[in-house]
Amino acid sequence: MNVGDVKSYDNTSWFYTDTVKDHFFNPRNLVKKDNEIEVKDFNGIGSVGSPACGDQMSVWLKIDKNETIKECRWRCFGCASAIASTSMLSVIVTENDGMKIEDAMKIKPQDINKRLDGLPTRKFHCSVLGDKALRAAINDYFRRTGQNDRMVIEGAKIIDKILKITDKDIEEAVLDGADTFEKVQQKTKVGIKDKTCIPEVEQLIRFYKEKYFG
Repeated sequence: MNVGDVKSYDNTSWFYTDTVKDHFFNPRNLVKKDNEIEVKDFNGIGSVGSPACGDQMSVWLKIDKNETIKECRWRCFGCASAIASTSMLSVIVTENDGMKIEDAMKIKPQDINKRLDGLPTRKFHCSVLGDKALRAAINDYFRRTGQNDRMVIEGAKIIDKILKITDKDIEEAVLDGADTFEKVQQKTKVGIKDKTCIPEVEQLIRFYKEKYFG
């Protein structure tokens, strides 16, 4: 595991915390083998990938008739931070007899980061990966139970009409450490040809910084 500078939720600098290392070396609720679980026993399944990190994540949920998450299993092909983050997320949604799915959908990456006592700043987006997989699994549960009206679908919107750069591209850039317009433009090339999109890009940068970093 690579060791690098970390800024925790309270902006303190350190290396990987003991909590992060514990959840990386001893991940909770991890599916290690293909035949380890019976997929039919789970009624919410979600899979996502992160362009910023290159990780792939799958989450399996067992939700009871009261819409409480009784079991959360997961599998990740990715970095230490993604593994530790999803391990902690699986604990959060199942501890104390399980969390209601409405409350689980309100979990933010900052909540996971706080419980881990901090993640490397350039790895913060890894906590978003598990969060998105969880939401995808809950959406799958809604779909299976005929509650399509409760599904929350996040679609991409084209911001730069010339280079076809979307709000999701900007979001990923911010999560990967680009905290100014210049840095986002360097990563994505947004606004180089389509100057009219710059005000909206700047607004999105402020929005994502507030959403993920407070």
